[in-house]
Amino acid sequence: MLKIGLIQQINSAEILANKSKLATNIGLCAANGAELIVLQELHNSLYFCQTEDPTLFDLAESIPGESTGFYSELAVKYNIVLVTSLFEKRSAGLYHNTAVVFERDGSIAGKYRKMHIPDDPAYYEKFYFTPGDLGFEPIHTSVGKLGVLICWDQWYPEAARLMALAGADILIYPTAIGYESTDPAAEKSRQREAWMISQRGHAVANGIPVVSVNRTGFEPDPSGHTNGIAFWGSSFVAGPQGELLAVAPESEEVNLIVDVDLKCSESVRRWWPFLRDRRIDAYGDITKRFID
Repeated sequence: MLKIGLIQQINSAEILANKSKLATNIGLCAANGAELIVLQELHNSLYFCQTEDPTLFDLAESIPGESTGFYSELAVKYNIVLVTSLFEKRSAGLYHNTAVVFERDGSIAGKYRKMHIPDDPAYYEKFYFTPGDLGFEPIHTSVGKLGVLICWDQWYPEAARLMALAGADILIYPTAIGYESTDPAAEKSRQREAWMISQRGHAVANGIPVVSVNRTGFEPDPSGHTNGIAFWGSSFVAGPQGELLAVAPESEEVNLIVDVDLKCSESVRRWWPFLRDRRIDAYGDITKRFID
């Protein structure tokens, strides 16, 4: 049984305060037995992609760098595997949205660069992030093979499938997603439910658990072009049949501690052998943009 900690947090413009709060919550999760702790997307700062502002590239940092040193020390201090989400500066003019996973000894077990990059009102990520080039490779750790993906990746069954085919024991999605305030309540509900259903579907289709950690709280749009984002929280863990093992509130900060039985996946895959019955001989068109 693997004990996983999910930290759902409200962020401010003060990076040091955000990191300090995360360090406290990481310690609390570890004190409650968490061996694997997962943080939300771009957790050091506000979600800066609401606007296209060249000065915000100053938030990016090298990997390894200051933040990797900070989180490495926490992994050692609490003897945990830690999944983080950083704004990576690879070179001048070349930046990525990158998850970095730390092993218990503080070493970098691996990293994943976000592959699917959105470009929608209030989510102008294509301005900031180059699509990832590391592929869909699970990161090997002392608690298992982690299929780490990031936010917008969670809508793509291909990404989840490729991680599963490469041997991932669990899918992990650091996330930053929320409501536009002018949407009616029914539309907000549909969006949140679709978000959860899609990821639970990845769990079912691949027979492995899913961990999704979203931020919460309201962040205004600095440009004033939109009414800002109310992040919908709802961080959750689903088992290999899509069953919800734990769900966080929408609008509260919370640390979830969830027990996940990774051995259950093999039993589920024996009952539902989806990987066995895949018609890989007939899927060639999947690599096309559209079939005319």
